[in-house]
Amino acid sequence: MIRMLAFVAALSLATPALAQGPKGLPAGTDPQNTLLIDTTQGRVVIKLRNDLAPNHAARLKQLARDGFYDGVPFHRVIAGFMAQTGDGGRGDGTGNSKYPDLKAEFSSTPFKRGIVGMARKGNSNDSANCQFFIVYGDASFLNNQYTVIGEVLSGMDVVDKIKKGEPVQNSDKMVKVQVAADAK
Repeated sequence: MIRMLAFVAALSLATPALAQGPKGLPAGTDPQNTLLIDTTQGRVVIKLRNDLAPNHAARLKQLARDGFYDGVPFHRVIAGFMAQTGDGGRGDGTGNSKYPDLKAEFSSTPFKRGIVGMARKGNSNDSANCQFFIVYGDASFLNNQYTVIGEVLSGMDVVDKIKKGEPVQNSDKMVKVQVAADAK
C-alpha cells in the first residue's frame, strides 16, 4: 500500500513535466515562434502568430536576436487596457529600430486578454516597427485596426504586476528577450 501511494505521488509530481515540451515550454509549442521575455516581474512566454502576421513575427524575432529588446522599459501601461514596450531606440515610445516600418497585417483575431499587438505611429496603418503591447482585457475596439502578432502562453500574472502609468515612473523592464529556440 505504501509503495502504491509513493507511486501515485511520484506520478502526480511528474505530470506537469510530461505536459511540457522542449525547454519547459507548453506541449505543442514551436520554439522557433515563441518569445521568452524575462521581465523585472518574472517571465512571459509569447507564441508568435506567424500564420497571421509573418513579417511582424520575423521582425520581433530579429530584434530579439539583435538584443534590441534587452533592458527596454514598459513605457506606457494603462490599467485594464494594455502594457506597451519595445522601444529599444529611446525607451519612451518615440523610438524605432534600424529596420523600415512594416505594412499592416490585419486579421480577424480579436483583441482580448493576453493578445499581443503591434503599436504604430498615429493613424498610419503601415508604421509598425518595433513596439508592441499586451492586452489586459477585452479591447475589441482595436480589432482590424492593429496587427495581432501573438498571444501570451504563460505569464499573464507577470504582466498584471507591471507598474502602471503614462509615462511609467521607475518602470519595469524587459531584462532579456529571446527566441525560445535560441535559449540556453
